[in-house]
Parts: sequence; C-alpha cells; structure tokens
Amino acid sequence: MSRERTAGLKDVAFAAGVSVTTVSRFLNGSLELPATTRRRIEAAIGELGYEPNPHARRLSRGRSDTIGLVVPDIANPFFAALVAAAEEEADRRGQALSLFATLNRPGREIAYLRMLERNHVDGLVFVTNHPDDGGLAALINRTGKVVVVDEDVPGAEAPKLFCDNYAGGYLAGLHLAEHGHRRILFVGGPGAMISTMRRFEGLRRAIADASAGEVVLLREEGEYTTAFGRAVARRFLDDGLPATAVFASSDEIAIGMIEVFRAQGVSIPQDVSLIGFDDVGPLHLFAPPLTAIRQPVRALGQRALAVLLESQHVDARLGEELLPVEIVVRNSVAPPSKP
Repeated sequence: MSRERTAGLKDVAFAAGVSVTTVSRFLNGSLELPATTRRRIEAAIGELGYEPNPHARRLSRGRSDTIGLVVPDIANPFFAALVAAAEEEADRRGQALSLFATLNRPGREIAYLRMLERNHVDGLVFVTNHPDDGGLAALINRTGKVVVVDEDVPGAEAPKLFCDNYAGGYLAGLHLAEHGHRRILFVGGPGAMISTMRRFEGLRRAIADASAGEVVLLREEGEYTTAFGRAVARRFLDDGLPATAVFASSDEIAIGMIEVFRAQGVSIPQDVSLIGFDDVGPLHLFAPPLTAIRQPVRALGQRALAVLLESQHVDARLGEELLPVEIVVRNSVAPPSKP
C-alpha cells in the first residue's frame, strides 16, 4: 500500500529556489525577504500543502512556550490544588503547562531540571519535599529560570515563594494558648525542611508570649503523610495522651491522626484538641470540622507562573517572598478537659 509523503522544508526550498535555512528563518520570522522571494516561498507552501511544525518552530527560536511544574506527589491535595492554580494561570497567559511528578525522589528531580537545560521547557516551577544534599541547588544555579516554591532548596540562587510558615505556627499556638492548652504536641514533616522549622518556631513563640507558667512542647518529625500521622497517633495513645492538644502541620498528618483517634474512641476536642495546616481538603465536612491554618495555595501557583513569565530572565535577587496565611476556626479546639 502506498502512502503519500508529507512535504517538508527541503521540498518547499527546492520549489521556491532558495535554501532550507532561508525557508526556516522566513517561517520563524527571523528573516526579512524581498517581496518576490516571499511570494515564491508562499506559493510553494500552498502548492505542496506544507504544514509547519509549531513545536519545531518554537524550539528553533530557543523556546518551547511551555512551563514545567515539578511536584512530589499529585495525589496529595495540596499539590493537586497548586497544579490546578498554575495550570489556570498558564492558560490565561497563553502558555502550555507540563506536569512532572517526582515521587519525592532526588534522581527524578534532577532529570526534570536537566530538561530545562535542553530547552524542553522555558522555565520550571520547582517543588521539593525533602532536604537537599547540595545537588539540586547546584543544578538550579546552573540552569537558571527556576522558581522554588513551598519548600526551600538552600543555596539555590532563584526566586523563592513560600507561605508564611512562622506566622502560621504562631496563629496555631496563639489559638491553643487562648483555650488554655499548656501541653501541646507538634507533629511536623522532615526536621530540616523550612516548613517544619518555621511552623514549630512560630508555635513556640506564641505559647511563650501568651502563656503564664510552665509549658510542655512535645515534638514529632517525619513525613507529611497520613501514614506518619497514624504512626504518631498510635504512639500518642500508647503514651497515655501526654498532651491536651496537637498541632499537625499538614492536612495529611491530621487526617492520619484522626483515623486512629476515631478507631480508638478518642473524641476531638473533648479528649484532645487538634489543629491542622494547609486547609485544602474538605476539612469542614469532618466530625467535628477541623480548625486549620490555611495556606494561599492558589496564590502560590499563580504568583510562581507570573514570576517566570513576566521577565525573560528570572532574577534571583527577587529573593524570598512570603504569602500570608490565615487561621480558619471550626470546632476541633476546646479548653482541656483536665489540666
């Protein structure tokens, strides 16, 4: 069976009596030609039915008109919401968005950063969820055109967009202190991550500012996952509820803890008060509805795209930008049933 061959650049160039380079530069707008030459090329395109490859044309200009978004896990509601906001902003600006899920593995993160070096994307919104050994920072500094979002990559010379983690911890601590809690368990992600450190520091500062007398702050650090939340909740119960309130520094951790508490007959807030962090899931549908620190996840996604697209070269001197958080008070915090 014969198949009709699609006309290519060489065919157009031959028919118009010019070089392939001349046709290519004419099509991508980088070459001014006499009117007679333009007409010959346009006539050849029409007669041969040549259809330029827009992707190839963009690459020939050193652009792909595509922004990459690198996230650890698209199943996590926080990252899913970030993706949705970034995609909406990219569409509004006439850009394509390519999503890359790393499974929080450094090797996959490095592979996606190298795509930027090869011009497969014009820039990256980069989100990691683990401490860096220096490899990511070095590659970001070499490639440029990266905006680091949500968690820090220390040493990376790139604009960085974070929520105000310290303020979030402070708001949580102040709310617990105002309800009379003096023994509080903080459950965070990896201890070396900026989110964990700043949320705990905000909590500690608020408790110190608002409390009179002795305060006990317990601390558990691990991963921002429901599995870690469940594991901490089991240890918490095995220890006989050593605190009257818990500050779970992500929705996922809080959900894992709630699962165990509910299975073991522990009531919130009667037996233990609980505050979460993120507020991107349907926490208002929980029983009781969960008080949480709300991250500006949509603003993070939108702002990251703006930083990438509004300048030809991302300026690392933009430094660190903090987006405000707020506390959403529901029904999961009450005064402790016993001191």
